[in-house]
Amino acid sequence: MWPWGHLAVGYLLYSPAVRAKTGRAPEGVAAIALALGTQFPDLFDKPLAWYLDVLPHGRSLMHSVFALVVVSLVVIRLGRRYESPAGAAFAVGHASHLAGDALRPLLAGDWANLTFLAWPLLPVPLATIEDTSLVALLTRLTLSSAAFGEILLGLSVVLLWVLDGRPGLQTIGRLVRRESQEKRRH
Repeated sequence: MWPWGHLAVGYLLYSPAVRAKTGRAPEGVAAIALALGTQFPDLFDKPLAWYLDVLPHGRSLMHSVFALVVVSLVVIRLGRRYESPAGAAFAVGHASHLAGDALRPLLAGDWANLTFLAWPLLPVPLATIEDTSLVALLTRLTLSSAAFGEILLGLSVVLLWVLDGRPGLQTIGRLVRRESQEKRRH
């Protein structure tokens, strides 16, 4: 799944859950944490596998349910400590990433390509097209029905995000303005 697909799936799961629990749209900091969580497994595993050869596969350590449990416990605990929903949002994002990566093999009955979920107890899947650089992947991008579906999903989630009041956008704006003001003072 592409990064925007992971982001879309994460937001589509998180926003309705927050609305059901609180009656409000997600908060800005939580939306940012969710976005980071949806990308975290790839941001961690792929560079370590593709460029540093530290991991055996672009879907290994942080794509494992074992890492998901540990990371989730840590970030949820931190969120509770600081009375912020950001920890739980990050954990939802991380979990939704794994679900997104598992969806196609699961629907196809391709059990061998689900072993990344139990790494290191099970070996990672054999090398696939996804074990290459991001630039190489982007040059092979075609508008398949799956990619078209991800684009439609993305557009519908953008609409949901706008209806939610674009959570996270103002938070980032405030951080950028604060940083800019700090630099002018020094």
